[in-house]
Amino acid sequence: MRLSDVLSKPCNAEFVPVDRVINSKISVGKQRKINIGKIGLNFFCEVCDDIRTFWSGDDLYCIGVNSNQISMDCILKCGCGTIVTVWYLVESYNNIDELSPEVRILKRREKLLKNVRLIGWQYDDFSELLDKAERAYRDGLGAGSIIYLRKIYENITVKFADIMSIQYKKYESGNPKNFYELLKKVDERCHIIPTEYSDNGYKLFRELSNIIHGAYDEKLGLKKFEALHRLIVGILDNVRNNKELNAAIKSLEWEVKTEVMSS
Repeated sequence: MRLSDVLSKPCNAEFVPVDRVINSKISVGKQRKINIGKIGLNFFCEVCDDIRTFWSGDDLYCIGVNSNQISMDCILKCGCGTIVTVWYLVESYNNIDELSPEVRILKRREKLLKNVRLIGWQYDDFSELLDKAERAYRDGLGAGSIIYLRKIYENITVKFADIMSIQYKKYESGNPKNFYELLKKVDERCHIIPTEYSDNGYKLFRELSNIIHGAYDEKLGLKKFEALHRLIVGILDNVRNNKELNAAIKSLEWEVKTEVMSS
């Protein structure tokens, strides 16, 4: 595996071995050209009106931070010419100049320029929370990233409870007092949870809550983030698809016999 393969994937707390990154020791603050392959990340390109992979060029450079960290600034380009800039802080378990160093992405920051959006933008009011969850995860904040995922789950449940005029009590913080009962009522009428795990809707909420309230440590929160993130995105996709289905039914002027979600 090359370093570009690691940099093209979501951040992970685990160290993974890669081919040699630097042939010799790099001094602090010194720049070095490296041969690690091309980096590719997916973004929504407004020019192409689609999700595209943005690629780096062949020539990439790093700056030495210390014996086991390097900093990298990259320009990634869509096929249409639209660009995005990305900064990485890469950490090696031992020295970065070893023959086969074990590395991970310690931090990653994207600078979204004109006509570029994060993929999660299509989730309306929840896009910002999803973005914050992903950024917290990339910063190594296990519990912090999960807080945003749970907030999405709470907010979307409350949103549809309000739409369907379902009554519920609240904590002082504004969250449902009995989330289990509220989620059950909402899902029975709106089916916000995908059928694949609709029976475990409250278990998902409890899993998110356990990490936030200290039942797990930061490392386990980071380890579980990707799986929990997929389930939350599954709910967002399910809601979005149902809204699209509702619009399609209306455009065909069919008689709506079952209640389909709308907002």
